[in-house]
Amino acid sequence: MNIVLYTHPAFLGSHSHQHFARMLVRAYQRRGHTVELRQPEPVLRARIEGRWAKWAGYVDQYLIYPRKMRRQIATDASGTLYVFCDQALGPLIPNAAHRPHVVHCHDLLALRSALGLVPENPTGWTGRIYQRYIRAGFQQARHFISVSEKSRADLHELGGVQPLTSEVVYNGLNHPYRRQSADAARAHLRRAGLPAPAGFLLHIGGGQWYKNTEGVIHLYDRYVAQRVAAGQTVLPLWMVSPAPSPAVQSLIDALPAAGKVRFFHGLATDAIEALYSLAGALLFPSHAEGFGWPIAEALACGCPVLTTGQAPMQEVGGPHAHYLPRLAGGSDATAWATDGGRLLCALLDRPGAERDAAARAGIEWTQRFDAQRAIDAYLRIYESVLQGASHTAGRPGVP
Repeated sequence: MNIVLYTHPAFLGSHSHQHFARMLVRAYQRRGHTVELRQPEPVLRARIEGRWAKWAGYVDQYLIYPRKMRRQIATDASGTLYVFCDQALGPLIPNAAHRPHVVHCHDLLALRSALGLVPENPTGWTGRIYQRYIRAGFQQARHFISVSEKSRADLHELGGVQPLTSEVVYNGLNHPYRRQSADAARAHLRRAGLPAPAGFLLHIGGGQWYKNTEGVIHLYDRYVAQRVAAGQTVLPLWMVSPAPSPAVQSLIDALPAAGKVRFFHGLATDAIEALYSLAGALLFPSHAEGFGWPIAEALACGCPVLTTGQAPMQEVGGPHAHYLPRLAGGSDATAWATDGGRLLCALLDRPGAERDAAARAGIEWTQRFDAQRAIDAYLRIYESVLQGASHTAGRPGVP
């Protein structure tokens, strides 16, 4: 196949989107396909700094680049497939909607917020306009691949798309996470300059609103109180996350004396794998996710997971994660965390044989998140779209 991939401009600093696009390029080239990666370049933005740089970036993306995009499409070989690596590229999609195309849909959290459906994350008027602009663009697409059933449902219900095809392909792990032995894991941590304690709890997140960082600390607070009351050992909490916000820091400062929280950032993948392999449990009570990478990563390393009992977290964790209710805005965080603390204590206090059996089952479950399996599914869908386009070529009104 001749595949053109579109992704976000590098100047936006969206590392996850750039990584996804480069991963697709490498994988498709290894399979013998002709692949070109295209993205808006900084033209006006390269000349403007400060508060106007953001708006200059919009001009580059949505006024200047589409002209180049249309010229390139006009000269591309017939039978080229145009793949948009994120539905948030919506404003660019109409330029290729008349050609064979596929749109990858990751999550619609920003659109959900813009529609006023997330009280924890209100969106300003400019953000609401921007999300509607994006939606108007991707509504013109007819072929979609979503990372979860939840994302597909949001795409249809909130995005208002009218697809010819809309399939779900679970993300493949971008690293072959494996359970390390305790000795190997501690050695990895020492090489990374990290301590190697006898036990700890783990949270991995980017600090965004939907990661519910405050909820993590509330949960840890009640866990500590319950352990102290029972005269049992309290594990420290390691947060692989940006530095705490003032609100999060105030919660940390109010923890019982036995509670200890440490923040780490920018760790290499081997160190992350070591943390999963040693942790007593991953605390991941997100308000929402598009997929929920850490759930699959932790299970692949044999780490117990405590997460939110809603999609897509339940899709990723299946019967092998443990679930809390979602901490809704305005609800009683202390009551929620108290119940969660009890669940966490029970999870940690399981007999060794039960823990080992659960770890093995979780590892087996995560085989469905194999990267090569995801690539195979993407290419199968791409080929189907191209075949469908060839069958309808020349028929007016058919995308």
